[in-house]
Amino acid sequence: MTIAIDAMGGENAPKKNIEGLSIFLNKNKSNNDFMIHLYGDKKLLEEEISKQKIKSDFIRIIHTDAVVSDEETPLTAIKNSKNTSMWNSINAQVDGEADISLSAGNTGVLFVISKMILKMMKDVSKPALAGLWPNQKGMSVVLDLGANIECNEKNLIDFSEMGAALYKSIFPEQKPFVSLLNIGSEEIKGTEVLKKTFSELKRLSNDTNFIFKGYIEANKIMRGECNVIVTDGFTGNIALKTAEGTAKFLTDNLKSSLTENIFSKISLIFSFFALKKFKSKLDPRKYNGAIFLGLNGPVVKSHGGTDSVGFYYSIDLCYRIIKGNLMHQIKNNLSHLDVEN
Repeated sequence: MTIAIDAMGGENAPKKNIEGLSIFLNKNKSNNDFMIHLYGDKKLLEEEISKQKIKSDFIRIIHTDAVVSDEETPLTAIKNSKNTSMWNSINAQVDGEADISLSAGNTGVLFVISKMILKMMKDVSKPALAGLWPNQKGMSVVLDLGANIECNEKNLIDFSEMGAALYKSIFPEQKPFVSLLNIGSEEIKGTEVLKKTFSELKRLSNDTNFIFKGYIEANKIMRGECNVIVTDGFTGNIALKTAEGTAKFLTDNLKSSLTENIFSKISLIFSFFALKKFKSKLDPRKYNGAIFLGLNGPVVKSHGGTDSVGFYYSIDLCYRIIKGNLMHQIKNNLSHLDVEN
């Protein structure tokens, strides 16, 4: 299993990228089923690897001369990015040199050149951006998170099949339960697109691919009764940003309240472990890594501003995706559509 990493993408690169890699290697000392290909300035990468005292037979550096800047537009990137670390890390899949690509670089450019290099899967009309979302019982996959502003019923059905496949690849011991995000749980609510999608997913639901659980309202996503939440990119992006803002509001205000006077500081001592667990549950670094689905190869986008711990979680996500054979899972689920039709 080979992971191609754009080691020059994101803030504070390549330092945080190599630090994240060091964490991943330390946590996977007993595994020998992977290779890491680093794309970027060889001299800089070797310096950072030396600083982290990384000695591994599982790393290979592929030198590239240029980096995609955060200010670059997708249009200019298409013309100028062929010698960049981002371009080469994605193109590695075409050349058979990698199974998945990871970058913390410019999101718009990454999306455009990934689609251009890897091409869309047969019968998938639109790609989707999927992400992990914590819930009371563990984790959910939510898509689309911003790749498509408008979607029809075919797009949402494709997203359901691909989202379920992603969930199975990351959590192979669990069963995917799919729900459509809506303004209510009753069948009569929602747009015509949602109603048509509802009927089709109800028909397609089976124990092999996914179980369809109907509509879900945004305030129930965290319950964990469903673990694959499907919506269009406009709604999904707003839901994501709202959840991120709410989580930050809660943690910031809790911290402020618990440190405002001597009595609250004393109470903090007695509730330290409970609060530590609470903070860990809402730590956005644990859910760092959005996945482009619908292309002829998986691409993971790490948040550009994350730190080394967040980047480690992105590498770990790549490892789990490939180990779970995502592309095979997606093709299996999409063939389910062909049989049904």
